[in-house]
Amino acid sequence: MTETDRTQAPDATGATAAPQSPSGRLASGPGRMLVWFYGVFTVAAASRSIVQMATDFDRAPLAYVLSAVAACVYGFITYSLVRGGEGARRAALLCCAAELAGVLIVGAWTLADPSAFPDATVWSDFGMGYVFIPVILPVTGILWLRRRTL
Repeated sequence: MTETDRTQAPDATGATAAPQSPSGRLASGPGRMLVWFYGVFTVAAASRSIVQMATDFDRAPLAYVLSAVAACVYGFITYSLVRGGEGARRAALLCCAAELAGVLIVGAWTLADPSAFPDATVWSDFGMGYVFIPVILPVTGILWLRRRTL
């Protein structure tokens, strides 16, 4: 029996339920808020890194490239949440874990050696410049994605 067969099987009254899209499962309820936050952070990190790399790349190339990497990770997670499906859920879960590792590594690095980052990244100081959302978001994403089995 396929996923489509299960979602369209008649109920006790004989009525056929409308198929439920896989994306509705990941991006529903709190998942909508995750999609919104990841979408906003995709635009924010991408805009910031593009402007910084275009205008002042020599000042802090590592910081600007890390912000661009963060934007790519945020964008992929946003896409995966919207796309839905088991493969997308697993990919988003893996990316959230990588994002959390990045935030923790870069956050600790910026505190241990501030001279390595003459300008801040999205993940600097554990996301303090973004009200710590960069460290809260992947934890929330991991918790949400682990609960959502398809």
